[in-house]
Amino acid sequence: MTHIEDALVHGSDVARTFGEGAAAVVAVHDAHCVVFPGDHIAVMGTSGSGKSTLLHLLAGLDEPTVGAVTWPVIGTRSQLRPGPVGVVFQSPSLMPALTVLENVTLPLLLAGMERDDAQRQARQALGTLDLEELAEKLPEELSGGQAQRVAIARILASCPRLILADEPTGQLDHATGSHVIDALVAVATTTKAGLVVNTHDPAMAERFPTRWTMADGRLTTPEVCTCSA
Repeated sequence: MTHIEDALVHGSDVARTFGEGAAAVVAVHDAHCVVFPGDHIAVMGTSGSGKSTLLHLLAGLDEPTVGAVTWPVIGTRSQLRPGPVGVVFQSPSLMPALTVLENVTLPLLLAGMERDDAQRQARQALGTLDLEELAEKLPEELSGGQAQRVAIARILASCPRLILADEPTGQLDHATGSHVIDALVAVATTTKAGLVVNTHDPAMAERFPTRWTMADGRLTTPEVCTCSA
């Protein structure tokens, strides 16, 4: 039996509208969803279906117009980062002037970790994803797949409880994208984190035991017991 108080994130009757009046666009309509530790979920939907907006709401990067998003076992929105909630975007968003090692170390330093400890943890994360040989390279020297895996290592180093990935394979070929999904699943399994991945690729979605769908801003999820007692 599952309980809402054990959830990593819980969205209740969540809606997000952009603009006002006749120009208003409802990106997400009355969504209800919950993610527990160990859940591996793919969110399927075409471009413009609302899945990116939903992920931003679950990550605390945006706030709903209606409804509520909470993180019962993590805490308040201000406690999500750095550490508990990691977000992977379609573009790796690495700092171009920093080496791979420095990119992975930076969030740990911002969280107040001592430099030696931060570098040790960053190197361990790179090693877990077989990226040690890239540690001193700059982002411009990496392939798209390597850069995305470095972005995942950056999240792994912070020991996340919830990982949210928005079309992480969208700019990659199928084989490279498959390796990126391998890395995400490996990280989530290692940390026992919840994992939610947005994708428009049915082949990628088939790799996840749970699949949600978004269409015209409306979310469909499997029935899950979320008993409060």
